[in-house]
Amino acid sequence: MANVSSEKQAQSIDYHAIEAMESFNTFVKKKNTFLFSITAVFLILYILLPILAFQPVLQQKLFGNITGVWVYSAGLFIMTIVLCTVYVKKAASFDKAAAAVLAEYHAKGGN
Repeated sequence: MANVSSEKQAQSIDYHAIEAMESFNTFVKKKNTFLFSITAVFLILYILLPILAFQPVLQQKLFGNITGVWVYSAGLFIMTIVLCTVYVKKAASFDKAAAAVLAEYHAKGGN
């Protein structure tokens, strides 16, 4: 039965009014810019691995029998951890910004 009250509350929110708010549009723009940027970096670096793996530059031995491909691959793991950490920290700020937008909506007389 707890879901019934939350469903009523969700139905009473005017999403069109929120969408028309400048703060909401700014929030969405910042969030999308961040997400598309981090996704582009991730995909470009991962797609480059099979392309560069057969190039002479990554076939050279760097440390003993370890070639550049192994170093690049290890770097991709490190990059993944770093990007995930950055995303988690940034997501917390997005949650605060979303709460601020909702608070502004309620302050302007929204339900």
